[in-house]
Amino acid sequence: QVQLVESGGGSVQAGGSLRLSCATSGRTSSNYHMGWFRQAPGKEREFVAAISWRDGSTTYTDPVRGRFTISRDSAKNTVYLQMNSLKPDDTATYYCAASARAYSTFSSLYDFWGQGTQVTVSS
Repeated sequence: QVQLVESGGGSVQAGGSLRLSCATSGRTSSNYHMGWFRQAPGKEREFVAAISWRDGSTTYTDPVRGRFTISRDSAKNTVYLQMNSLKPDDTATYYCAASARAYSTFSSLYDFWGQGTQVTVSS
């Protein structure tokens, strides 16, 4: 079992920045691929970014590429999502997730989820 706790959400104006953190704990939590997903009101949950535990490879959804950066600090068992140049369309609840099976953009392949943290971007 792996526990995930997100933090760092908040309200910012367009163009601002936030850094989300996801603290992981539990059995061999460092051996999981990690991902960030988001869900806006009335919309389906969508992939944002992922990082592979094996080699640190990263991938992003097109709308955030170049603005968001996913990283991990294995010593702290924490995954980060640095979000710059935020836009109102980035408003959503952001979820951290862990996958033992695959480095993937598909939410169905993630085994553990955090409770989410709200990000609100005003224009």
